Amino acid sequence: MQIAVIGGTGLIGSRVVEDLNAAGHRAVPHSLSSGVDVITGEGLEEAVAGADVVVNLTNSPTFDEASYAFFRTSMENLLAAGVRGGARHFVVLSIVGVDQVPALDYYRAKVLQEEILQAGPLPYSIVRATQFMEFVDSVLSWTSDDGTVRLPSTPLRPIAAADVSAVVAEVAAGTPLNGVLEIAGPDVYPLDELGRITLAARGDGRSVTTDDTAGMFAAVEGDVLVPGEGARIAATRYTDWLA
Repeated sequence: MQIAVIGGTGLIGSRVVEDLNAAGHRAVPHSLSSGVDVITGEGLEEAVAGADVVVNLTNSPTFDEASYAFFRTSMENLLAAGVRGGARHFVVLSIVGVDQVPALDYYRAKVLQEEILQAGPLPYSIVRATQFMEFVDSVLSWTSDDGTVRLPSTPLRPIAAADVSAVVAEVAAGTPLNGVLEIAGPDVYPLDELGRITLAARGDGRSVTTDDTAGMFAAVEGDVLVPGEGARIAATRYTDWLA
């Protein structure tokens, strides 16, 4: 099977390409660095021509309201190119609970991306993942100073990027879901406790202060970022990943 992985050189995309090729498929990575621009359309036709499956792992360069334009334009361009290229399956990676956080521009923009795909002309699959373990350090940096990290107690179920990639590759090689598959790590942590575990493992002497007004995840109500019944639960535990 020939698979075009758009955004195929990033954290998830590079692993998806490796997993698909190891399974005997012909997965080709495409990105801005290889001359494929999902906004202007440059290189798109050539990238998806003859591909059975298009996997879209591109991301907005910002998390603000400008992300709407990015996801709208990129999805419209990719879907049109996929149709012309003869694709039979279109896959995107999204976020668990993305439709339950209306206060965040980026999450609403990701919902728009999903809606464009669902209303589009191609059979599709949406994989919604929880927050990546690899991004926890970045989350801590948003609300930290020399001695303290302020974090809300938002429940999260972090997942390793390798586990996300494996599922995306499996879905891409399979029959279109025409629906959503949720995936998550095995353990639920309040974000403030996740911060304490992370700092301790890194030998970082900063303390964590629970502050439910701090950072992006302060906009999340309840446990909406934790998947419900039927989610695929990955094997990698956060403490093992840290080690």
